[in-house]
Amino acid sequence: MSKLRYGHIARELTEGIAAGRFPVGSLLPTELELCEQYGTSRHTVRAALHELQELGLVSRRKNVGTRVEAAKPSGAYRQSLASVEDLAQFGEAHVRTVRSVEEIVADLVLAKELGCPGGTRWLRISSLRMVDGAAGLPMGWTDIYIPPTYAEIGELVRDSPEKLVSTLIEARYGRRIAQIRQDIQAVSVPAALAGELQVAAGSAALKIVRRYFDTSREAFEITVTLHPAERFTYSVQLHRAREAGD
Repeated sequence: MSKLRYGHIARELTEGIAAGRFPVGSLLPTELELCEQYGTSRHTVRAALHELQELGLVSRRKNVGTRVEAAKPSGAYRQSLASVEDLAQFGEAHVRTVRSVEEIVADLVLAKELGCPGGTRWLRISSLRMVDGAAGLPMGWTDIYIPPTYAEIGELVRDSPEKLVSTLIEARYGRRIAQIRQDIQAVSVPAALAGELQVAAGSAALKIVRRYFDTSREAFEITVTLHPAERFTYSVQLHRAREAGD
């Protein structure tokens, strides 16, 4: 059996909990049992179980196991990313629902946000990320901006909802991600997106702008994501630098 990433395992376990195969109060299979079932490593299984724990579905205790605490996610999501690979796995666990794919011309307001000249042409892919699959609440709205020369990527995103656009660009054009820079800002939900996100216009939100750079330090993709405040927490771990002699 091919090795599965943790997003697929987390999704299957979440569906099993929702369907009642793993009732509230019961224990999930052990890590070793899940490793055998999915033909993958213990590290991958632990990442999947951590995902369920972050969603409020399970609790984990040493010498006890992984206990099911709720049949549905709490509705909030805590994101903790430390690498490009983490971001790719995040995409697998939270599948997009594409709303539109269109070529646009950046006006001065958008150009300032993207850091490009006014009048720049982009292919914009707009989509929702869901907390609990297509039937769940929207976790965020994302506008993805890529050069129009990558127009065929717009057709691929609908067929590969679990893959990041940057991953599709890498596979199709060989343009490899070397660095991602992100800026985070507290904003209000605009009226135009309130209905899609199922929140009140003007309510608190978190906006994350990510710029994807290749090895020549040129940005080939920019994403602007809006997360309703009550459904998303961005978590960062800071470590003290080791002193000489430690």
